[in-house]
Amino acid sequence: MGGVTKVVLAGAYGHGRSHLENLRRLTGRGLVELAGICDVRPVDAGTLDGLGTPDQAGPDGLAALIERTGAAITIVCTPINTHADLAVTALRAGSHVLLEKPPAASLADFELIASAQRESGLGCQVGFQSLGSSAVPALRKLISSGELGDIHGIGVAGAWERPAGYFTRSAWSGRRRLNGRDVVDGALTNPFAHATATALAVAGAEALGSVASVELELFHANPIEADDTSAARIRLADGRVITVAVTLCATGRTEPYLVVHGTGGTARLVYTTDELNGVVHPRADLLENLVEHVTTGAELLAPLARTGAFMEFLEAVRLAPDPLPIAEEHQRIHPDRREVPGVRELTDLSAGRLALFSELGAPWAGRRELRVEGTPVASYVWRPALPATDAPRPYLYPVRTRGGVEVSEFHPADHVHHLGVSLAIADVGGVNFWGGRTFVEGSGPAWLGDHGHQRHDVFEELDEGFREALTWVGPDGAALAREQRTVLARPAGQAWALDFGFTLTVAEPLEIRSSACKGRPGAGYGGFFWRAPMASAHLDVFTAEAEGEHAVHGSATRWLAMVSGAWSLVFVQVGPPDPWFVRVAEYPGAGPALAWDRPLKVARTLSRRVVTVVADGRLGRTAAAELAAGIG
Repeated sequence: MGGVTKVVLAGAYGHGRSHLENLRRLTGRGLVELAGICDVRPVDAGTLDGLGTPDQAGPDGLAALIERTGAAITIVCTPINTHADLAVTALRAGSHVLLEKPPAASLADFELIASAQRESGLGCQVGFQSLGSSAVPALRKLISSGELGDIHGIGVAGAWERPAGYFTRSAWSGRRRLNGRDVVDGALTNPFAHATATALAVAGAEALGSVASVELELFHANPIEADDTSAARIRLADGRVITVAVTLCATGRTEPYLVVHGTGGTARLVYTTDELNGVVHPRADLLENLVEHVTTGAELLAPLARTGAFMEFLEAVRLAPDPLPIAEEHQRIHPDRREVPGVRELTDLSAGRLALFSELGAPWAGRRELRVEGTPVASYVWRPALPATDAPRPYLYPVRTRGGVEVSEFHPADHVHHLGVSLAIADVGGVNFWGGRTFVEGSGPAWLGDHGHQRHDVFEELDEGFREALTWVGPDGAALAREQRTVLARPAGQAWALDFGFTLTVAEPLEIRSSACKGRPGAGYGGFFWRAPMASAHLDVFTAEAEGEHAVHGSATRWLAMVSGAWSLVFVQVGPPDPWFVRVAEYPGAGPALAWDRPLKVARTLSRRVVTVVADGRLGRTAAAELAAGIG
């Protein structure tokens, strides 16, 4: 090749212009020749100034261009959803590849590229420029020296400002999918992809199999599909944690960075400037490194295999529920951009504490939506900001019919600890997980400072909802029980059904008690509980056998219906039924009672499942029975 390596560039516009600048630099040094251009639009001579007259791909496409030019390297800088097809095409045509980040829009596409690379025996370098910095191996050496002590986590923060035009610059910008294909163009996976890739490299966790789990909080302030403000917690296979908190809705730009937290100290790397603890390190150019690999066999700095763990992370983002909108009340909307006040400070706090936005009290975080066939029907608040006397716990509020009628109530004046729809128990081993005063046998309700809280641990995504792991924590901080909870929302004809199941596991046997167990007649409440709106008109309650609050309260039937003039709720117990706790006259609320009039002893586990059909309009007994019969 006479010392000059022929290169083809696929994608000359947008970020492709930076590759053209780099090609000019390397052309001037006599290292490369731009032999060909492949783009859906012709590239004019002015854009190619200083690069000669490279061949431009015709209808025959990239493979033919590589064959005509004899290019040894192909740079792929095209929309994310095209990366896999073009990279595989180039490799099979006999060309090494410099592939822009992220390498692919899905783990399956990544594996297609990896397979083509293995078959070809050629190099594939991924455009994570930060991996060319000598600051990364320097930080890894610092970690391995033991100077920082035992490493328990890495926190990453990034806060940039992006104008509205950034999200409309191309058809795929800000999209999760385009024309049925994955794009995954969000803050975490595109502009701040380097953040996660660099943290994984510093942790020495880059190959497939390095990531054990990913917890995500995806949001958007801009009117886009993808995320522009998000946080993630990556748990590595070796037990260490990486948190990433980023936004495109800050004011101005601060350089993103990562902090390594050790028992003996911390280290800070600003990966965009290669500054490690105040010292700037040199960075190698990835194209130049690939040229050296082609001509001398030099080791690649960012080979495809080193991005496997990043692709496991991207796959978690791809499969996650769509990002939640940040309400406009939590934004400043400028003529040309959106700002989330205080978000830069939140990213800094996240990196310092290894915490997610919801754990830092962000008012727009800690909530997720349940949808049925695209219609939002309920919000699940999983990190509530509540006083201890409310027995803080995840809850569903608001809950609506498919027609938009609200069927739940939160923090009503009569019982402020009623939290929409939740799992609440008056006494679990002596701890109040219901909220409010505790009933004391022989003296009545009293404030005892005995309130516990349910701590969210992790979500597992399911097709129609989620599975959640929680810990039930006492006032002294001790864990009384672990819970696995499943919350699903699915169609039920013109209505919809909330499927709520839980399994409590205790380390030591304990008793569950209600106030009725302590001498308060009829107060058997405790378990799955639904507080309905007080203002609802024409309230009534019935089962298959009886009607009215007095008749159904305490009955152990499979189903119970609570209806109003505008909505109906049909509660169905799946499994042997518990007695129903029901209120209508004082306030509207219902749920199965775990300990109706005597303590429930839990030796190891306790499982229950309640499916609630939520319907518009007032149902009669026959219609309610038919809906209940369809629940298995």
